[in-house]
Formats: sequence, structure tokens, C-alpha cells
Amino acid sequence: MNKPILALTDVSKTFQSEADSIRILQNLSLIIEQPAKIAVVGESGCGKSTFLNIIGGLEQADSGQIIAGRYELHQLTETGLTDYRRFYLGFIFQFHYLLKDFTALENVMLPALIAGMPKKEVKEKAIALLHDVKLETRLHHFPAQLSGGERQRAAVARALINDPSLILADEPTGNLDPANAHVVQDLLFSMVEKHRKTLIIVTHDQGIAANTGLCYRLEQGKLHLL
Repeated sequence: MNKPILALTDVSKTFQSEADSIRILQNLSLIIEQPAKIAVVGESGCGKSTFLNIIGGLEQADSGQIIAGRYELHQLTETGLTDYRRFYLGFIFQFHYLLKDFTALENVMLPALIAGMPKKEVKEKAIALLHDVKLETRLHHFPAQLSGGERQRAAVARALINDPSLILADEPTGNLDPANAHVVQDLLFSMVEKHRKTLIIVTHDQGIAANTGLCYRLEQGKLHLL
């Protein structure tokens, strides 16, 4: 029996301050069994980024279980979490996080080289991905020579280089003007469809949310299907 792409069961997370405790996630459950595009919306501070970070193994839930493919996050060591993030996940953030001293091509290649893939194979794959995101004429440009939209498109290509099953995107168009946001959205969606990936995207953009297959609102620690 195939394991789900992602299964959260009764996941809870509370942040403790000196004055109070804030319940961010409360017995939250979600199962994704087939490739899908999923948007998560909600008020600022409701815990959307925390939700993604817990799925991504960047933060730890207080309780509950998270299973992603063969990975059971609550049982993983730091080495196991690194392996999970490297091979099962692709991350796209609001800021591109491209390394300024590396070209677009080198930035896209880097995660696969770190994972130990042969350089020739990595380069061919990175070039193909950069063609897919319409950056075939910008391979050897450094981030400072790229527009904001081009940098984010390179970040989309980088997120796919290790052939992950799950892409986590946290406000990936939040720093872009409307025209560039639309371009990045279209390219991101077409890429995850072409490569049959599952995308979970946290966004304030109602246009993006409306164009996903499923949209949830995170409210009072739980996901509500819209």
C-alpha cells in the first residue's frame, strides 16, 4: 500500500510567552494521497507559516503525527530530517534566497550537487528547468542582474532540481508587482502540473488561492475547506 504524499494527524503547536500561551495549531489533520495544488489562506498571525515550517521539518509540533511518503517526521533524527528536506521537499519562500556570487544556473544546480548527483546530469537538468521557467537567456546572470520576477522564477526551478514529491511555497509572489506575480504564479502552477508534484502554497493572494484545486482557511488552529 502506497503511503500518502502527506498525512497530518492531530497536530498541535503552542507558543509560550512570559505572559501567555498561544495555540497556533489545534489537533489539525490533513491527508493528501494524490498530486494536488493546495492553497492555505488566513489572517496574518494565524499560523500559516508555522504550519508550513512544521511540514517542512523546520519546526517541531508539540504533538501529533506527520507522515510524508516514507518519512515519519516525529521519529526522525536531525540526519533524517536533513534527508527528508533534501530529497522529499522543495521550498519556495517570499524572498528568493539566491546566492549572490553564483549565477542562476549555479544556484539551481547547488542543491543537487550537495545531494551528490553527478555534475553533468545536474547541469543538464538545471538548464532544462531554467528553460521551463523562461530563463534560457539568463543562465549565466547573477542575481543582481535579474529582475525580482526572474529571481523568483529561478527559485522555482531550484525547488524542483532534486525531483521532490512535495513543494512548500510561503507567499512566493508576496514581494512582486501584480504583473510579475501573475507570471510567477502561472509558471509555478504549470511546473508542478508538468512534473506531477504536490504544491502547498500559503498566500494572501485570492487570485492564486482561487486557481488551486483545493483551498483551506487556517482559523483557530484548524483547516477549514473553502
